[in-house]
Amino acid sequence: LFSAPWEGLGGPSLSVVATGLCGFLYSVVVLRRALRQRDYKPVLEDWIWHAALPILAYAAFVYAGFELWRRSIDAPFIIGGATLLLVFIGIHNAWDTVTYVATDRSRRREHAARRAPTPEPTP
Repeated sequence: LFSAPWEGLGGPSLSVVATGLCGFLYSVVVLRRALRQRDYKPVLEDWIWHAALPILAYAAFVYAGFELWRRSIDAPFIIGGATLLLVFIGIHNAWDTVTYVATDRSRRREHAARRAPTPEPTP
């Protein structure tokens, strides 16, 4: 985005704001769906990594886009920090999902094995 041959900072700042707004709105949709679902009760870590941190990162994009338009020297650092935060969120959430699926499958197998009737020994 920043290596494109822009003639000024209006285009990049608008792009950063638009990215931030879209991501922020999507994060709010995810939060609303998490509040409505009943299959899993999220714990504090889930709220932090799946709701609060993404909303914070996308809000930082919106703020940085306006700061870029004002030619603030801090804007690229805010954008870089928010981008790095989103990378860490993605890594954490992918690892968290894989771990949950693996342990849940293992737990289901153990539960099914306990419920299965034991074969009677043959004489």
